[in-house]
Amino acid sequence: MDDIKFGTDGWRGVIAEDYTFENVRRVAGAIAAYVLKNEDPSRGLVIGYDTRFGSRRFAQACAEVLAAAGIPIKVSNDYTPTPALSYAVKTLRTAGGIMITSSHNPWDWNGVKFKATYGGSATPAIIKQIEDYVRAGAMPKGNTTKVEEADFKTPYVEAICEFADLDKIAKANFKFAIDCMYGAGRNVLAEIFQKRGIQHVQIRSEVNPLFPGINPEPIEPHVRAAQEIVVKEKCHAAFITDGDADRIGAAAEDGSFVDSHKIFSILLQWVVTRHKDWPGDVARAFNTTRMLDRIAAKHGRTLLECGIGFKYICDLMLERQIVIGGEESGGIGFQRHLPERDGLLNALLLANVMADEGKSLGQLVAALQSEYGPHYYARRDLRIPNEIKNAAIARAGSNETTSLGRYKVLRKENLDGIKFFLDAPIKDKGAEAWVLLRSSGTEPLMRIYVEASSPGLVQEILEEAVAFVDNKVPAAVH
Repeated sequence: MDDIKFGTDGWRGVIAEDYTFENVRRVAGAIAAYVLKNEDPSRGLVIGYDTRFGSRRFAQACAEVLAAAGIPIKVSNDYTPTPALSYAVKTLRTAGGIMITSSHNPWDWNGVKFKATYGGSATPAIIKQIEDYVRAGAMPKGNTTKVEEADFKTPYVEAICEFADLDKIAKANFKFAIDCMYGAGRNVLAEIFQKRGIQHVQIRSEVNPLFPGINPEPIEPHVRAAQEIVVKEKCHAAFITDGDADRIGAAAEDGSFVDSHKIFSILLQWVVTRHKDWPGDVARAFNTTRMLDRIAAKHGRTLLECGIGFKYICDLMLERQIVIGGEESGGIGFQRHLPERDGLLNALLLANVMADEGKSLGQLVAALQSEYGPHYYARRDLRIPNEIKNAAIARAGSNETTSLGRYKVLRKENLDGIKFFLDAPIKDKGAEAWVLLRSSGTEPLMRIYVEASSPGLVQEILEEAVAFVDNKVPAAVH
């Protein structure tokens, strides 16, 4: 039988290869076993699904297995953003939730996310138990319960509308572009804006499980349509949500891409200046911009760095007060709302910041770069055989690797992957140059992340890192 492993946020697989009805039912059986042992099963489970091929049918298959185990089930009556499912878990006080999605993966993938009782990503300890139950073939039986349909979207939309100041957004008279990337966030922001007379244009909101021409991931090059529409329609910003709407990307009024690092930095700056009464530390993943460190330090907030994957930020939110936490892939969350990332809420909050400051999105980015120094970033994903990626990580971590290209390695960190800090030039007191090599634990994939104080330097370091991974250019040995 296929070995089912959960990654940073759930189990994913290629439809009809490893992502089959049989394997989905195996995962549902394992979740049932976990809930029966560790939670109050009478509180039931909620199940949501996105716009991917077969998602509703896979959700129904999960519901059948869980109901047969004696656990009451509510299934969404429509495509549901992941944060809406998480909000239902928290507010309905259920024993957990299942989301059928593979988020930003290509069209032929699907997956299963498990949300714990607090309305956020399951902790690594919970995931390990579920994986153990999958391997054991757990498929508990009980008195079969009813499966009901429910609306998880309406209460969630009401909650995010209360969190953001929509009256202020409406008065600011900005115009926004919305790119749903054919995902589960379809029509949510557009309907919120329409009700309040906020100017907007929406694209890629139709259901198309092929996600034509893109992966539903809010990064370049998949965001080109949003970059074009924001200029064509003379908008002040574009907001882009991924396949299950828990991540965000954006484009400025000139069509330039605004990555998650800048979005996180804008939201943090807004919190520490406009909402000083919101208590808590700042949590960021190992692969995010160090501009956040500068903002937190200036405003006396403790910054905590954690592993890659929102589950680690969620862990921190369960342990202590975290005012905001975020990761490189566009997942940013506010503990006072949910210990969960939320692309739709963050879109509303970006609009809120623009209204508060009276600035377009591009002007907000420029102000940050001016105040904290230029920070630029890029990522490259390499699909390479496991032996090449493992060898590269081993070489990167060895004492023999002391430089990358023409730059010396000043120090290394290995919290999650291997990060080099380089003696590259720093422009205008901007970002210290670093590069991170991180190997996927579930795929033949290596990700390379780079930050530096100029776009040219970022690209130079990125190309040197790719060459290092390919082992075409041996690392200098001193």
